[in-house]
Amino acid sequence: METKTKVDLTSFRMETRKWLEDNCPNSMREPLTDVKQLYWGGRNGNYFSEDQKIWFERMLEKKWIVPYWETKYGGGGLTPKQNNILNQEMARLGCRKPHINFGISMLGPALLKFASEEQKIHYLNQICKGEIRWVQGYSEPNAGSDLANLQTKAEDKGDHFLVTGSKVWTSFGDKGDWIFCLVRTDTSSKHTGVSFLLIDMASKGVSTRPIKLISGKSPFTETFFDAVKVPKKNLVGTLNDGWTIAKYLLTHERQMIGGIGETDKKKPLSEIAKEVLGKNNGSLSDISIRNKISELEMNEKIFELTIQRAMDEHKAGNNPGAVSSFFKYYGTELGIQKEELRLEVNGFNSTEWTSEESNNGREARLFCRSKGYSIEGGTHEIQLNIIAKRVLGLPSK
Repeated sequence: METKTKVDLTSFRMETRKWLEDNCPNSMREPLTDVKQLYWGGRNGNYFSEDQKIWFERMLEKKWIVPYWETKYGGGGLTPKQNNILNQEMARLGCRKPHINFGISMLGPALLKFASEEQKIHYLNQICKGEIRWVQGYSEPNAGSDLANLQTKAEDKGDHFLVTGSKVWTSFGDKGDWIFCLVRTDTSSKHTGVSFLLIDMASKGVSTRPIKLISGKSPFTETFFDAVKVPKKNLVGTLNDGWTIAKYLLTHERQMIGGIGETDKKKPLSEIAKEVLGKNNGSLSDISIRNKISELEMNEKIFELTIQRAMDEHKAGNNPGAVSSFFKYYGTELGIQKEELRLEVNGFNSTEWTSEESNNGREARLFCRSKGYSIEGGTHEIQLNIIAKRVLGLPSK
């Protein structure tokens, strides 16, 4: 039986390799030069190029947009080992991800665990097809690290909820189609009075306002709900038990944020450094920078393998739990270190803000943006507390 499994996986690898070589356009194997080259899908989704459209449609037909979900939910039904092989072969060729969506990385796992079968069939298939661009509605002006302090209300009106309140730091809120949202449905308890709602952002009473960051740009918005009617069928899980879903989803968000900077294939920093600082016998001429980059890239590779192992364990039915806080903390630290090193590599040009030569201050803006890594998805301080208590088992006092 073991030999048969090995043969099957070997055949799957060869078939996968050939399919990717035949179907992934050459331009979709090149490193990203701008995040605008990612395809987010949704009602107003735009393809960056014709090749991107071709790549997405071929992967969709193959059911490999979310290859490890069951076929009835729009996935490819791959086993964890098959999914690993697919990821390895895509990495070998440098294939870009055909579709990026918070529905895949955050909401999907929560729906699979807590949603009704009808909700799973409806929403997961739409996510796989790229029909809905999802955003997250968690943080509020007075409920950030203390998320249980949220005040956005959902009043029971019989056949629907009436939602009133606001959210802040909504990533791509102005571009989203639907928002998965924590709302207060019972004021008698902080944690047990929270529910998990899915809200169409085209609903009357939903509006957004951009938040500008120090970098001069921002994907974030404030999101406002002014007496928004939400059908009861959009409630996920049980009324007043949304905190359970929220905690589960946060483990996936933190794992995703922990992989920040690794969303898709980019040109290695070592190659950029060689172009900027020059080479000596094929190696980067600046020994000090070379050592720093080598250490960073080794740590990134180790971290990538660790996350992959955790994903395999999750697909085997093991809950990642508080370990995701470690991923969030360490992954974002790596991201911050990388942006600081990019500034060092590019030298004086990295401080420029507006010229064409510096690509409108790209490096400086990325560096400023990286300062938010330690806050979003739960501050470093919160993550260290969680690690201390739930991973290391240290006493509270």
